[in-house]
Amino acid sequence: MKDKNIRVRFAPSPTGQLHLGGARTALFNWLYARKHGGEFLLRIEDTDKVRSKQEYTYQICDSLEWLGLDWDKKIVYQSNRTRLYKEAITKLLETEKAYPCFCSKEKIAEERKQAESSGGAYYYSGTCRNLSQEIIKKRIENGDSYSVRIRVPKGYTEFDDQIYGKIKINNKEIDDFIIARTDGSPVYNLVVAIDDNDMNITHIIRGEDHISNTPKQIMIYEALNLPIPQFAHLPMILGPDKKRLSKRHGATGVQEYRNIGYLPETMINYLALLGWNPGTEQEIFSPDDLIKQFSIDRIQKKSAVFDEKKLQWMSGQHIYQKSAHELLTGIRDNDYDWRKSEDENYVCKVIGLMKERVKSLRDMQEMTNYFFDDPAKYDEKAVRKKWKDDSVNELIEKFNYSLENINNWKIENIEAALRHIAEKEDVSAGKIIHPTRLAISGTSSGPSLFEMMELLGKDTCLRRLKNAIAILPY
Repeated sequence: MKDKNIRVRFAPSPTGQLHLGGARTALFNWLYARKHGGEFLLRIEDTDKVRSKQEYTYQICDSLEWLGLDWDKKIVYQSNRTRLYKEAITKLLETEKAYPCFCSKEKIAEERKQAESSGGAYYYSGTCRNLSQEIIKKRIENGDSYSVRIRVPKGYTEFDDQIYGKIKINNKEIDDFIIARTDGSPVYNLVVAIDDNDMNITHIIRGEDHISNTPKQIMIYEALNLPIPQFAHLPMILGPDKKRLSKRHGATGVQEYRNIGYLPETMINYLALLGWNPGTEQEIFSPDDLIKQFSIDRIQKKSAVFDEKKLQWMSGQHIYQKSAHELLTGIRDNDYDWRKSEDENYVCKVIGLMKERVKSLRDMQEMTNYFFDDPAKYDEKAVRKKWKDDSVNELIEKFNYSLENINNWKIENIEAALRHIAEKEDVSAGKIIHPTRLAISGTSSGPSLFEMMELLGKDTCLRRLKNAIAILPY
């Protein structure tokens, strides 16, 4: 079903980089909009003047663009919308749906202290709830500072959450909450409701930590006679220890995963499966696949657990599906000068040979050094195991001599030469393969030895074998 009237939004605060939880929220909103032919909007909630920073706004937008989560209209900044909020506050005061509260911070703190000491939850006492208009006017004229509180109605507030079902709250559990501070600045629950209405948001998809805010925002919609959008609250993302995902679990920001060398497709794929499943065994998705299959009905109520190993596996799958040229472009997006002095055709061949063995683009950079530079050292554990004594030197010298006589440097000829020496010396092929790999790459693992040798070329392989014979064993 296509519904161009559907409008969703992602509304981050620019007080830090875009973290994984926020990225997943943005993704689910984006998928919902794209699935239904609606619009995905971006709002920057930058009213916290102390903590909000422009650099974080840039970083959040950059991360969203990197993930491919494009928004459909100009970015909305809360800091530019003060007039709207003041108009709403004035209207609520005029209709007596809200009222000035002259209670000092000290009085509120004392009430809170008394409530806590008696073991109960704190609720505002309602001291200023029923002040006459005459008293209110007089105190304002006297210059008494005041906040503005919503007049919470009696009864219940309920809504149908698209994930958690019907949620019903007794309004007795909500005190007359503040919608404007003593300095006149509006608070979160008011500005969000005003913004979402002004932006014609039809569906609010956000984290379950906002469930407690939803009844308050519904009260504001109702007090202002505004249409109420539909709500869907996403389950939390937990770390392996089943505690809320945080920095103690490792990298949590999108930028960090980009720097590590994950592909945007990997992150989109993995984040989508944190709380949602397609109802099949499919695990690898392209963004287009996700758009086609996404449904809020398939979002689970249970918290999702972040699994770094699963992310690495998924990353490997996406890397393998990419062409060498695409992977090179991805690497140079982060490290523009990487292997720029090398022949690009050769670099792409290296990437093609190695892409099934790496989990990230950074792995690709770090694990391919020996394709460009002779080993500066050899893995000591591998030396102890694969190059124990001078008998290995003698064997590799004979293999090296055999290689010198190869005119057509191809995989099959290199392999035939090795197996001929193994048979002639009555040893297993592995007795030559392992030390040869060590001599050529400095490591004990890697792609097919013969493919690697063909790609490196005859001169390089002969030189490296001679170098190792002169140095090893340690």
